[in-house]
Amino acid sequence: MKEIRKNGFTLIELLVVIAIIGILASVVLVSLNSARLKARVTRSLTDLKQLQTALELYYDANGSYPPSSGAWGGYYTCWGTPSTNWIVGLAPTYIQTLPREPRNTTVCSSQYIYYSTGADYKLIYHSPEDCGSVSSKYPTMIDPARNCWAYGYWSPGGSGF
Repeated sequence: MKEIRKNGFTLIELLVVIAIIGILASVVLVSLNSARLKARVTRSLTDLKQLQTALELYYDANGSYPPSSGAWGGYYTCWGTPSTNWIVGLAPTYIQTLPREPRNTTVCSSQYIYYSTGADYKLIYHSPEDCGSVSSKYPTMIDPARNCWAYGYWSPGGSGF
C-alpha cells in the first residue's frame, strides 16, 4: 500500500497558531498602552515644569505673576473662560506656546489650570489619568487642597487655592 502525503496544515494546527498569535498580540497591546501612559505622565511633568519656569521668569521681570481674572484659567476649563492663551502674558515671551494636557481632551475637568492673585499662583494638572505614580515619585507635587485629584506647582501662598 502506497502512503499518501498531503501538503498543508490541519485545522487544529491552524487554530493553535492563530491562538498563539492572538495571545502575543494582546500582550504587546497591553505593554504598549502602559508605555503610552508613562509617556503622557512624563510629558505632563515636563509641561508643568516649563510653565513653572516661565512663571518665575515673568515674576522676575514684572514683580508679580500673570493675573488669572479671578477664575481658574485653562485651555478647556469648567471654572473660567477656556482659551488657548490661558495664562495671559506668558507666551511667546517666556514660553513659546502654552501646552495642552497630553491627551488633548476637551473634558473641562481634566486640564492644566492656573489661578493667580498676582502675588501667588497655583498651576495644576487637574484630574490627571495617573496621579498615583506621580504621588509615589514626587509627593511634593501633589496638590494639598486636592489629594491626588491634581498635581503641579504653586507659590508658597498659593498652596491653599
